[in-house]
Amino acid sequence: MKTLAEGRWDGGELPGVPGFVGSAFNPMVVAAAERCLAQVDTEPLTGIVLVSEGDRAGAEHVRQAVAEGKRIGPLYFFQSVPNSIAGWIAAKWELRGPVVCVTNGGPDEAELLLADGDAEQVLIVQVTADRAFAQIVSGGDPT
Repeated sequence: MKTLAEGRWDGGELPGVPGFVGSAFNPMVVAAAERCLAQVDTEPLTGIVLVSEGDRAGAEHVRQAVAEGKRIGPLYFFQSVPNSIAGWIAAKWELRGPVVCVTNGGPDEAELLLADGDAEQVLIVQVTADRAFAQIVSGGDPT
C-alpha cells in the first residue's frame, strides 16, 4: 500500500461537530480525518476504516445515567455507534466507498478493500482515548 497523506490530532481545540455532543471521541476522529483529507484529491470510491474501542466517555455517560435512572438523550444513541461519525465524514467529503469499524487492525482491512476493488483509496483513522491518527492509502508500492 502507498500512503498518500497523514493527519493527526493529539491536543488542542477540537472542532464542533453537529449532532455529536458530550464527548471528544467524534471530534477527534473528524479533526484527524479532515487534516488528512485536506491534503489530497480523494477518489469517489474512497472507503473508511475506523479503528477504536469506541466512545468510552459517551458510554460512561450512558452507564451513569442508566444507573441513576435518568433519561438518556437520543443523540447519545446515535453517536455511540462509531459508524455514525464515519458516515458523517463520508457524507461531508463525498466518499462513496465502504465504511468498516474495527477494534484493532486497520491496514489489513484497508488492503482487503483495495485488493477486492471495493475502494480506490482508503482513509484509516485510529483513535485512542486522547489522540487520533489518520492516513489515506491506495494500492501500489509504499513511498
